[in-house]
Amino acid sequence: MKNILSVLCFSLLSGAAFGQTSVLKNTTAIEAVTPLNTPTEIAIIPEPVAIVKNQGHFILPENVTIQCPAMPETKQLLAFLQERISVPTGRYVSVVNNKSATISLSLNEKANHTIGAEGYQLTVTPHHITIKANQPAGLFYGIQSLLQLFPAAIESKEAVDGITWKAPCVEVTDYPRLGWRGLMFDVARHFFTKEEVKQYINAMVRYKYNLLHLHLTDDEGWRIEIKGLPKLTEIGAWSVKKVGEFGNFIPPTADEPRNYGGFYTQEDIKELVQYAKDRFVNIMPEIDVPGHSLATISSYPELSCTPGAENYHVRSGERIMDWSRGAPPTALVDNTLCPANEKVYSFLDTVITQVAALFPFEYIHMGGDEAPFNFWEKNEAIKALMQKEGLKDMHQVQGYFEKRVQKIVASKGKKFIGWDEILDGGLSPSAAVMSWRGMKYGIEAAKKGHEVVMSPSTYAYLDYMQADAITEPRVYASLRLSKAYEFEPVPADVDPKYIKGGQANLWTEQVYNIRQAEYMTWPRGMAIAESVWSPKEKKNWPNFFNRVEQHFKRLDVAETKYAPSVYDPIFKVSRSADKQLLIDLSTEVAGLDIYYSFDNSFPDSFYPKYTEKLTPPKDATMLKVITYRGKTPVGRMMNMPIEELNKRAGRK
Repeated sequence: MKNILSVLCFSLLSGAAFGQTSVLKNTTAIEAVTPLNTPTEIAIIPEPVAIVKNQGHFILPENVTIQCPAMPETKQLLAFLQERISVPTGRYVSVVNNKSATISLSLNEKANHTIGAEGYQLTVTPHHITIKANQPAGLFYGIQSLLQLFPAAIESKEAVDGITWKAPCVEVTDYPRLGWRGLMFDVARHFFTKEEVKQYINAMVRYKYNLLHLHLTDDEGWRIEIKGLPKLTEIGAWSVKKVGEFGNFIPPTADEPRNYGGFYTQEDIKELVQYAKDRFVNIMPEIDVPGHSLATISSYPELSCTPGAENYHVRSGERIMDWSRGAPPTALVDNTLCPANEKVYSFLDTVITQVAALFPFEYIHMGGDEAPFNFWEKNEAIKALMQKEGLKDMHQVQGYFEKRVQKIVASKGKKFIGWDEILDGGLSPSAAVMSWRGMKYGIEAAKKGHEVVMSPSTYAYLDYMQADAITEPRVYASLRLSKAYEFEPVPADVDPKYIKGGQANLWTEQVYNIRQAEYMTWPRGMAIAESVWSPKEKKNWPNFFNRVEQHFKRLDVAETKYAPSVYDPIFKVSRSADKQLLIDLSTEVAGLDIYYSFDNSFPDSFYPKYTEKLTPPKDATMLKVITYRGKTPVGRMMNMPIEELNKRAGRK
């Protein structure tokens, strides 16, 4: 997905108070807005609907007992809680069937309609912990909040000594704002192993995500075994290994080995689906057609409209599209399936039949984005199709294709969803739309009666740079944490019944390994999680970031990589009346000081502190900056070439 953003702006939000409820007798309400950078004992993400902090603490005993209803849906939930407590604490954790248990998990005999299917009520007293819910999913989310009340060391994968394992006494009532709370993980551009996908699932459930969208096919790889179509994984799953700046690689030579990639067997998929289900996550597969199909065409060239497709290869990161004229792009090689070829629909019927059987989730995502038209426009079969079907332009040609694909999906008992370009061909209202090109296409789709998942690049594209381009893998746009936190998935001018939920998307062109996938996801994934779970009126940037800082400590212990980009200075440049370069520095979070140098040495808190716009000395070549909070460095040392700043300001 591509959508070039304008330069991002940031302004602190001054929203309603967090964590305010009616104050009960002998209790104290959580502070409405905790001063930024002041550690808070309660730092749950996403922010619950209501929290009341009571006096005292619960101290975890040496022998922990858990009471839980015995049913298939709670078996893995119980095993999850036992492991999460016993491993870091070294405590003995057992399951009992009596009311005196240390931790009681119970399902309501009479449904509490306020909290719904995924909500919970968590009560921590000095001697006991209780989680109540209507459904096992609610118990699981209650467990996530409970674990966030304990010290950060609870995230350890091994026993930790010297910790007082305590949690503040609280009463929490919580339930999600939206039912679809998704993360998209692109495993096509770069392959991620089954164990790495599990690792990603384990990270996302901490923040109450319930949908993993797996982007399984693209120009760079076909990642799922389809029986009867062996070339998809024999050929389509492998490319030449390249590293550097994706999209600008030198085309591979014939003698370079195509051994980089991989795929999931159908048994792998079944294992992942069950692993996710045990953590109350659905997996939605995506088979991206008709564009983004070079791996498919490299495997079965007869599915292309274009002569010579038998010479195509799975993309290894070389340039295959010209975006200079905007969308749709001009294809340099034809990466589309042919809408005028009946073999394509037979092929898709085989694929969708097996995909539908492997994934229980009700939707199958069929892509539909960024299909180039320039090869279709000169194809005689396409021209004949247009005459036969009365199609006026290429958007209608794609619309014809999408309608046929939708029928195939429906014939397997599944619902069809695609990227918002599918709207251009006039689909029936039964098709669901995932809006990525900003919010407007989702709004348009909802007004036409389509169900919509909001995943706008403006707020929710996790492949975008998080800080200045000199520190990040260069991508075509930026998305800072504060901007991601502004995501509002339910527009004011649409009927909310059509908004199924929201989702963040991690495209992996520039993401080569799971550590970088984590780095790109967190903490921005926390911002999106809060946007789709927490009440709109409770969102508050200073409060949120204060909690994020507490979660940085948790991610450190969990050995999950994250981006500290939010601490990096923001550079803005201009020219004075006499054409001198002016450098304006700011920070995304309040309370940070910026220190700098022009003499190539590394600044610390004894160096000049930034207070007003800077003009570099005449012969300076480098500006080095670092942020501090008080006497403690918090940002990364940034080396900004003066030449780069001059380019940004424009030479005069």
